Amino acid sequence: MPSLTSKTLLSALAGAASVAAHGHVQHLIINGLQYQGYDPFSFPYMQDAPTVVGWTASNTDNGFVAPDAFASGDIICHKTASNAGGHAVVAAGDKIFIQWDTWPESHHGPVIDYLANCGAEGCEKVSKTALEFFKIGEVGLVDGANAPGIWGSDQLIANNNAWMVQIPSNIAPGNYVLRHEIIALHSGNQANGAQNYPQCFNLEVTGSGTDTPAGVAGTSLYTPTDAGILANIYTSPVKYEIPGPALISGASSIAQGSSAATATASAVTGSASAPPAATTTTTTNAPAASATTSVDSGATLVPAPSESSSTAAPVASSSAAAPRPTGCSGGSARRRHARDLSSN
Repeated sequence: MPSLTSKTLLSALAGAASVAAHGHVQHLIINGLQYQGYDPFSFPYMQDAPTVVGWTASNTDNGFVAPDAFASGDIICHKTASNAGGHAVVAAGDKIFIQWDTWPESHHGPVIDYLANCGAEGCEKVSKTALEFFKIGEVGLVDGANAPGIWGSDQLIANNNAWMVQIPSNIAPGNYVLRHEIIALHSGNQANGAQNYPQCFNLEVTGSGTDTPAGVAGTSLYTPTDAGILANIYTSPVKYEIPGPALISGASSIAQGSSAATATASAVTGSASAPPAATTTTTTNAPAASATTSVDSGATLVPAPSESSSTAAPVASSSAAAPRPTGCSGGSARRRHARDLSSN
């Protein structure tokens, strides 16, 4: 068996770091209930993967969708994405806590959230190309005084790699896909250099709202030459225009913070509009889940560790412009991406 040289070992470790560096969403927390997302590292290799609220995607490298794929189905919910088998329940006006496993500091860019109505057939069966998305939240450039600036992605990192989004209170009840996305712009000054990381989740929205906003097909959200896609973040002061449609009426970008999980919930596979009351067991020193929380009668609830409820620390601004990292290609050029990470 041939021995590994130091150079070979370092190259292998750099490749592994490249894969691990890009992130994916691990779970959602809604009113204390933690719903599991799709795990691209383990689910593809399981004979009987669990039914979850996150859409399946060919994303075993934690990779991205490039601008040259904006007209393909990959941009909708990630590479070769297919419907999640279940959904989470949320009332209009409630907040959803979205927990990523990691996010690299060098990958600056906006965090954007959309909804799309799935219609009567439900999000477990809808064709992704039929979904029309409307924007409910966005945070782009927070401070552009010094390149590369402070971004929504930096707020996410400061918030323990997590993001909070609010479902507008005026949204009509129904079945919706939540499309949550980070756009990394560290190579956005080059053609086809931006990196989109969309993630999708099935929701059943309850409440008394009446608005049914018009949306845009996922394949029409962006073009490769949009100002928010082909963007140079290395010239001070940084200026930026968030791509995609405008926020709908009633939408707002909310202050970031954490949310404690008091129980885990299985993905709902039937209607949960009027479920019986659920009984949960909470962990010590964690607030009890609300007795009015909507949970399907078939949902399995087990205790979950409590998370810190403290507000995220502010991100400090740097007075020096960061070096321009090279692009990364979701696995096909891992060593090149490793240089990106090592330079930051």
